[in-house]
Amino acid sequence: MIKNKIPPPIVTLFFGLCIYFSRDCFFSYEYKLLDTLSYMCYLIGLCILILAVNSFKKHSTTVNPIKIENASYLVTSGVFEYSRNPMYLGMALILLGLALMFNVIGGTLFTFLFTIFITKFQIRPEEEVMERLFGEDFLNYKKNVRMWI
Repeated sequence: MIKNKIPPPIVTLFFGLCIYFSRDCFFSYEYKLLDTLSYMCYLIGLCILILAVNSFKKHSTTVNPIKIENASYLVTSGVFEYSRNPMYLGMALILLGLALMFNVIGGTLFTFLFTIFITKFQIRPEEEVMERLFGEDFLNYKKNVRMWI
């Protein structure tokens, strides 16, 4: 499988810019509820990201998704009990927050495209490496915890 050499935060930034700059191409909706939901998505996404990074640091393993083969510990606790990829989930929620704030239709589309891209070019190759590194432990974890949520 092709491995993504573009750091996921850069991919997220790219899709965020697509959401923002394509806003004139789609119908616009302005409801106070959307603003509230947008802030909730930002906050939840940011919290998930921070919790996931802290879990990696607590176990002294790499946070760098481009050098996944340097992983020294299979983190399965905390937010990793609910998602195998909470960092990407956090990024997707931040993008969804942008979508709700600036571009509901186009932004939702770009957020969906982000999840497809990250799944194909980042998550799947990472999981191949994790399976080689952690074997049966990773396979059991994969069986019990969903990829996204």
